[in-house]
Formats: sequence, structure tokens, C-alpha cells
Amino acid sequence: MSTLPGTTETPATTSVAALERVTIPVTGMTCAACQSFIQSTLAAQSGVEQAAVNLMMNSATITFDPRLTSPSALVEQIRGTGYGAELPNPHQSVLEEQEIADQRQQREYKHLRLKAAISLIAGAIAMLFSMPLMSMSSASDMEHIHDPLMHWSMRVVDPALQTATPWLYAVPSSIIRWSLFVLATFIVFWAGRHFYVKAWSALLHKTSDMNTLIALGTGAAYLYSAAATIAPSFFLAHGVAPDVYFEAAILIIALILVGNTLESRATGNTSAALRKLVQLQPKSARVLVNSVETDLPIEAIQRGDLVLVRPGERIPTDGEIVFGRSSVDESMLTGESLPVEKSISDRIIGGTINQRGSLQYRATSLGADSTLAQIVRLLREAQGTRAPIQRIADRISAIFVPSVLAIALATFFLWRIFAPHAGAMQAFAAAITVLVIACPCAMGLAVPTAVMVATGRGASLGLLIKGGEALQRLEKIDTVVLDKTGTITTGHPQVTQVIPTSTHTENELLRIAAALERASEHPLAEAVLRGAKQRSLTVPQAETFESHSGLGVAGIVEGAATLIGNQAFLRSYSIATEPLQAAADHLAEQSQTPLWVAIDGELAGIIAVADTVKSTSRAAIRQLHSEKLRVVMLTGDNERTARAIARQTGIDEVIAGVLPSGKADAIKRLQAVHRIVAMVGDGVNDAPALAQADVGITMATGSDIAMEAGDVTLMRSDLTGVAQAIVLSRSTMRIMRQNLFWAFLYNIIGIPLAAGALYPHFGLLLSPIIASAAMALSSVSVVTNSLRLYRFKFS
Repeated sequence: MSTLPGTTETPATTSVAALERVTIPVTGMTCAACQSFIQSTLAAQSGVEQAAVNLMMNSATITFDPRLTSPSALVEQIRGTGYGAELPNPHQSVLEEQEIADQRQQREYKHLRLKAAISLIAGAIAMLFSMPLMSMSSASDMEHIHDPLMHWSMRVVDPALQTATPWLYAVPSSIIRWSLFVLATFIVFWAGRHFYVKAWSALLHKTSDMNTLIALGTGAAYLYSAAATIAPSFFLAHGVAPDVYFEAAILIIALILVGNTLESRATGNTSAALRKLVQLQPKSARVLVNSVETDLPIEAIQRGDLVLVRPGERIPTDGEIVFGRSSVDESMLTGESLPVEKSISDRIIGGTINQRGSLQYRATSLGADSTLAQIVRLLREAQGTRAPIQRIADRISAIFVPSVLAIALATFFLWRIFAPHAGAMQAFAAAITVLVIACPCAMGLAVPTAVMVATGRGASLGLLIKGGEALQRLEKIDTVVLDKTGTITTGHPQVTQVIPTSTHTENELLRIAAALERASEHPLAEAVLRGAKQRSLTVPQAETFESHSGLGVAGIVEGAATLIGNQAFLRSYSIATEPLQAAADHLAEQSQTPLWVAIDGELAGIIAVADTVKSTSRAAIRQLHSEKLRVVMLTGDNERTARAIARQTGIDEVIAGVLPSGKADAIKRLQAVHRIVAMVGDGVNDAPALAQADVGITMATGSDIAMEAGDVTLMRSDLTGVAQAIVLSRSTMRIMRQNLFWAFLYNIIGIPLAAGALYPHFGLLLSPIIASAAMALSSVSVVTNSLRLYRFKFS
């Protein structure tokens, strides 16, 4: 499968080998119905294998057969639905894409705000000029609509208005009607135009969405009033007062636009974390060119360039320090509140802030490979995913608008059957009220807004949570399994003792072991090599080398067959280890790992290696316990050493002596007894276990393979992020359920109320204008509730 620039690739199979995928920015979507409409339209196109439209990210990701369709044809299809779309720029970086998306969102927000403000002013003017008309009309005994808002206005506002502006009541009614007609026509065809365009487009595609409800509700009020203005005699001839409801059409559009504006601003805030991350990227860097300091645009920097950073400046790109020493504020990327000390050979991350000293470093990762770009990419992908709980809202949204249309129709006929004395106009008003109060938007926004805010808040805490599904699974976790080396401990073990047998000296044993371990990448091997260097030993070159995963290494050093590994490894070669058993047991009790060494088939000694427990591990495990979680250590180390570390840190259960291939099996055994497991690790060996766990949590300092296998990435190397991620997921799921509950409850209560269900017993009716205000506020309340997650704090 080939992938267009700016997109991500999905696993290919033989049957879909020719498919391509493209992500197209989409503008103009306001609710889940819009999203569903575009998605179903794209999915129905020939050659489209899969289409996923994201309301919050304003994008459509389409997998298609290039022999049958093309990205430009797909863009035209989206435009044909009434929404905006354009081809992605293949030369744009993910940071530039996000910057452009933010600018587009700001433009949309300002455009909506302008339309809402002018519509509100027009609505107020229309309301004012409608008073004299209603006052004149109420004197007749013809049929009128009983609107509670208008009734209140006539009782309270009209007398005051008559006193303050008597000239208004002297203007002929026909002039007022025609003036209102002109004003309403302007608002309907300018401010409300997009509702009608999208509703018409939906009709052409034999579907319906929120725009259908608004277009029907306001269009009916506008057309009826226009007819009453153009041909009043027709109404009078049938005993119906030629009342006009231009003010209702204008105010409904105005209030819905106000709701859309507030919603746009609130949803824009849900991507604040992404915006802040993009703003971390400096625009230029000071580079040494032929020993001369030169300011260059960030795009001109090449890998290997020497970059200078002064105190207080933001670091332009990732790199490795070659000169200088300083502390660096990495809080925006890792959540670590304290500055981190950096010196020669340390890695620094682009976007962080150099605090005290001057630094000179060599640029390593640039553009899409930089840490900042990868975080933004992961966060965008995460915010574009859907939580499984969203399916509830999707199922209801799919039938919601047709159901509301049916209820509105039923409302009209029920009023005519059971309340014929109220007149056809009252039935008509009740049906319009049903149309404008129904709101599928709140249901559509309930889950994705919470996912966006939670993943953004997580990123600010140094937690990269890879989507809504990971958030939902995290909530259910009851067991946390921790790898030992590099997760609970620092992952930088040191040689603490060398215990040779009588046939070798300490230095001789360490020198030969280091020769063999030089070819290994295991942290313990690095400790042995470091120990030999600290003693200034000359390490020979191993003649052969063979690694036995999870057991040890074997090879030829200076003509001698050498083995280094755990006790089981030596025993598998029939080497007796009893002479040093007591010493090994003693080391293990002290949390030290004994490395057994054999030379030419004889036990040669033990090299003791100890890894320090991270300063934050004990507190982190205490936090996990406070969340009622069971903590398990899973390690390939021997059981005595593992239990000693477990005692130090308060771990509940130890699974020791596990080969890398057995870690995933250990997770399966826990799942078999109905435990819901999160696995935390940072190494290549952990990748199968991370994939097997219900949630895989990796350290950003770990290997790329482990990061890919994880659902959550901790940007700082300590375990406190695990409890934070779980508590954040629980808060997020609580917010999602609240959002869905209130969205459903709003419609369950609002629609019967609008239909006049309380009228027979309480005489209570709802004005269409009040209904439109309620509809607008329902979406805003859902988004505002999701934004509370930005205040999430971990205690």
C-alpha cells in the first residue's frame, strides 16, 4: 500500500495491496450528523474501501483504490455535500498542518461570531417592529398562534413600547411587514444560508441531518410569513389572521448561530494542548557555519549542524550536547516540573527551554523525525480516534433526525385531532418547536470532546495516550504488571563485587567477562564493560559470540570457551555452581544480581551487579495501591533479587525468572483469572507482553518497538505517570457518561415538551425561540463539561 504525504499507513494485506490512503481537511462540520453524512457519502463512492470522518479534527481519512477514484475526486465528493474540502499539501510537516488547522478553526469561529452578532441585532429589531403588528392583530377575533414568549412580550413589553415609541404604532402594518420581509430575507439567505445549502445537499443524497431540522423549522416560519406578506387577502378569506413570524425565523437562526459560535470556541479550546505544542517550535536557530554564528530558518538546518543556544532560549531541534552544561526545562513535553541537568553527550529535545548555561550541540533529529513532531503526530492520531462508548451515540444519531421529523409530523396531526379548537397554526407552531429543539449535536460531541481534552491534558502531564479506546480500557485496569530493569530500577546497573574461584583473580575474571559482554546490548553487559573500564583493564576481543535470549552469552575469549549468564544457563552446560551458591544467595538477598561465569567448562566466579531503584518508584507504587490496583513485578531476574526489590518498593506479587518469550504467557495467565492487566515496560523484550496486555504502557526512553506496542507512552522515566494515566481515564469516562446522560435527557425531556405534552394538564407550551436557545445551549454545555478535564489534577 502506498501512502500519500501527511498520512499514516495501515497494515497491508495481499487483497488490498493496491489501496492508498489520504487524509483530507474538511471545513463546515458542526455536529455528529454532519460527520455521519459526509462519512456515509464517501463510503458509498466507487473505489472507497473505508472512510472515517472526524468532527473534532475536521478531517476525513479515506482508504481507496486509485484505479477507481482519486484524492481530487474525493475532495469533489465532499464539496458536493455542501462542506469545504481541499487536497492536503504533500510538502507540509505535521506541525505546519496543525498550525493551518488552528488558523482555519479561528477563521470559522470569527465568521460564525460575525453572523451571530448581526443576526441577534436583526432579531432584536424584528422583535421590536413585530410588537405593533401583534398589537393590531390581537384586536381581531381571527385565529392566532399562542406563543408564551410573545404573550409575555405583549403583556410586559408592549405597553412600555407604546409609551416610549408611539410613532412606531402609527406606521402602516403593510410597511412594517415588508420591512421585516426584507430583513428576514437578508438573514435567512446570508447568515442562515449554510443551513439550507447543507439540508438541500442532504436531501439530494436521500438523507437528513441537523441542518434539515433547522432549515425546515426556520424555512417554514419564513415562507409562511412571506406568503402572509405577499398575499394577506388569501389568509383573511380563510378566517386566519395574516400574522408574520419573521422575528421567530431570525431569532432562531441567531440563537443557533450563537450556539455554534460558543461551540466552535469551546471545541477550539479542546485542541489547546496541540496548539501549545506547535507553538514550542522555534522559527530559527543559531548555527555555526564555517565557525561563524549564523541565524538560519529552522527548515534550513541539516543533520550534524552545530547549533548554539544561549540561556533563556528555546532549543530549536533535537540534538546531542558537544559543549557546555546547563539545566533544561522539559515540562511542556514530559510533565517534569523540575529542570533537568544536561552536560556533554546528553540528549536534548527541540522545543524545551535552556535555562542557565550556554550550550553547543549537534542536531540529530529534524522535521518529522523530531520528538516534538512525533508527539504532535501521536496526539493528533489519538484525538482522531473514537472510544467504544461512542457507538451508543452513533447508533442513536443514525436514526435521530428521521425520528424527529416523524415526531414533528405526528405532533401536527395530534394537535389537529385532539385540539382542533387551537387551530392549524398552533399545530404548525408545535411541529416547528419540535424541529428546532431536537439536538443530535450534543450526543455527537459528548465523547470526542472528552477524548480530545483528556489526551491533550495527558500530553501536558507527559502522558501520550493513544486514543479513546486506550482511555476506555485504562479505566477498567485492576492489575498493573511492572518490568524491573529500567522500569522500577534506573536501568543503569553497576558492578558491586567480583567473586572469583581460586583459579582466577578478580581482574582476570572481569576482563574476560567484559570481552564477551562487549558484543551484547543488555544493560547488565554494559555494567560489566563499564566495571572493567573503571578498573582500567585491557579488554581483549572475543573470537566468537553467541547470545541466548534471557539466559546469557557464550563465546571464545583468548582461546577459552566462556559462558556468562544466570545459574540455569551454566547448569544447562552441566557446570556445577554449588561452590558459590551461598555467596550468590547472599547477593540476591541484598537485591544484587549474580552473573555466573564459566571458563573452559569450569565455574570461574560470580560478578555481582546491582541496579538502583528509582527514587520515584516507591511513591508511584503507593499511588497505584491507593487506586485499589494490584501491582505485580515481572522479571527475568532470579527470584531472590526480585523479591528483595519487591520488599523495598511494596510490590504485591513477584513473577521472576521469566524468559522474554514467557512474559506474554505470564500476562495471559493473569488474564485467565479475570484480571484486567496493564503492562509497563521499556525494552524490546517487553514488546510481546505489552501487546498481550489489555493496556501496554511504555517509557519514552525505551525502544521504538516497545513504544509502538504501547497504548500509553510516559514521556518521563518514572512510574508516577501510570497512576496519573489511570486516574485521568477514570475521570474522562465519568465525564463521557455525564455528557451522554445529559444529551439524551435533554432530548427525552425537550422533544415532548416542545410537542405540547404538558399542555392538556398544565396549559404549558414552549416558544420556538426558547426551543432554539435551549438547542444551542445543549451542545455548549456538553463541550464545557468536557473542558473541565483541563483542570484535572492528580493528588
